[in-house]
Amino acid sequence: MPRSRRHGFRRIGSATAVALAVAILPTALMTPVASADELSAATTQSSNGSRIESVNTLDNKQVQLQVYSASMNRTIPVTVQRPADESVSRPVLYLLNGAGGGEDAASWQSQTDAEAFFADKNAYIVTPQKGKWSYYTDWLQDDPKLGSNKWSTFLGEELPPLIDAQFDTNGRQSLAALSMTGTSVLNIAIKYPGKFTGVAAYSGCAQTSDPIGQQFVKLVVETYGGGNVENMWGPLDGPVWRENDPLLNAEKLRGTQIYMSTGSGLPGAPNDTFANPRLDNDPATLANQVIVGGGIEVATNFCTSNLAKRLDQLGIPATVDFRPVGNHSWGYWQDDLHKSWPFLAGSLGL
Repeated sequence: MPRSRRHGFRRIGSATAVALAVAILPTALMTPVASADELSAATTQSSNGSRIESVNTLDNKQVQLQVYSASMNRTIPVTVQRPADESVSRPVLYLLNGAGGGEDAASWQSQTDAEAFFADKNAYIVTPQKGKWSYYTDWLQDDPKLGSNKWSTFLGEELPPLIDAQFDTNGRQSLAALSMTGTSVLNIAIKYPGKFTGVAAYSGCAQTSDPIGQQFVKLVVETYGGGNVENMWGPLDGPVWRENDPLLNAEKLRGTQIYMSTGSGLPGAPNDTFANPRLDNDPATLANQVIVGGGIEVATNFCTSNLAKRLDQLGIPATVDFRPVGNHSWGYWQDDLHKSWPFLAGSLGL
């Protein structure tokens, strides 16, 4: 697909005029102790006590780890798809689920062809489960509804060295995520500079501390999740919101390879037709995807455009795909994953 250079960042497709629709929408050093073939839980643990408690083989290429997170004092299931060729050390792609945290049917594994797509790829694909409605961030305090959440610590400090100890990795790693976690991966890259080579964010909202961004966060955490955003980042006018705003902290993304994508909010084929099996031939499901999903995607388009412009002002390169159609739904995110793979592969050194 042809690419043009505009505003200093690469655009794929064409940008679409947007409205502020969201305002109205309800490290420890570790020594490897087990090869991937042995499939036994690593006996070492991080200095804070995080560890792999068990390894369950799902099939010849997929395993599920039970990883104890000391920061959250709970065990997190983590699915790992192993590389096609394990004869040499391989990189790691952390592929995060969205707002549901993979705790429901809305996951990469159940809604897309990710498993088949990665079957011939030479990277470890690591997907944590749980963490729904949490923004995969470190909360200031436990929430009565959403519990203990220290996801930035888990993903940035606790999990990577355990993965490296369990499998034959080569030290290179990137992040990819959608929707809620499209914001999260940008913040994780900012908090841990140099740890992740690349970051891909599909339909994320990169601004969080202004009224529009806060409304988007509240929609996820409070309206859908039943939590309290002040337990997450404190008072709405407080400093922690600004510390977790990728738009305000864009300079800290310098040196990270960046890919972002978003749709225009307009419906398109085949994802917004009954040729899409996810719709189950249900007119109500289709209407919800087109109307509600379209409105949410208009908002993410607005946020993505703002971050793209800010990165351009700072002279930080980014690949940005403004799709001429597309709403906030899995068919488009599957397309995004496929289209971004050359970027991700490059960031992983493949």
